[in-house]
Amino acid sequence: MRHNVGNRKLQRTTPHRLAMLKNMVTSLLEHEQIRTTIPKAKECRKMAEKVITLGKRGGLANVRQAARVVKNKVVLE
Repeated sequence: MRHNVGNRKLQRTTPHRLAMLKNMVTSLLEHEQIRTTIPKAKECRKMAEKVITLGKRGGLANVRQAARVVKNKVVLE
């Protein structure tokens, strides 16, 4: 069963929400700290942990997957 496994909508359309979360993850990785609301932080945490795991594994395919989320090439390296 998949009870309570969905994402928060955060009062935004899907493209807006995804762009906002990707920008937040990029800022988090760049500055190591961001100020935001608790629901946004909880959603951002999910994406950030996945990107960090990809970075730990290394490899070209994982770098490309992380590049889908992290839009700054300097941060990606």
